[in-house]
Amino acid sequence: MEKPLLNPSSPFRLPFVVLFLLLSAILFQSCGTSGRTFDSENRSRSYRVDVLLQDAHRDWRGTPYLLGGAGRRGIDCSAFTREVYKEYFGVSLPRHTRDQIREGRSVRRSGIRPGDMIFFETSRGVLHVGIAMQNGRFLHASTSQGVTISDLSNRYWSKRFLRARRVI
Repeated sequence: MEKPLLNPSSPFRLPFVVLFLLLSAILFQSCGTSGRTFDSENRSRSYRVDVLLQDAHRDWRGTPYLLGGAGRRGIDCSAFTREVYKEYFGVSLPRHTRDQIREGRSVRRSGIRPGDMIFFETSRGVLHVGIAMQNGRFLHASTSQGVTISDLSNRYWSKRFLRARRVI
């Protein structure tokens, strides 16, 4: 009768067990670090996007809202979103909100991150768009304040939230 390779008295048992434990430790260690790396990459990405959006706010602050406007003398929400994505992220978007709402992929409200487009229904059939920032804020061209940063938790905006889309 042949002896099994891994019987207790086999001279190959100890090196095999050591090799198995070593490989297992390496495998489990790499699994553990990938989650932390992903989280730090997401935080780093969100921070970089937020900094660019703060730059956009600084550059466009004081620009009044103008329905149909598309420049520094006056701009509407969809033109502003289009300009910010083009100028700061190199992404081309359609001109109108009704077309922008079809771009990218859908994002749950709880999963919104900086750079996501946020859409609102401000009145029956009228859409408004802004760009998410950190800490529940968003950048947009407001009809009453021009280019500004607002808080998504504000009762007015929270009640009118429609959906979010990710294009970057």
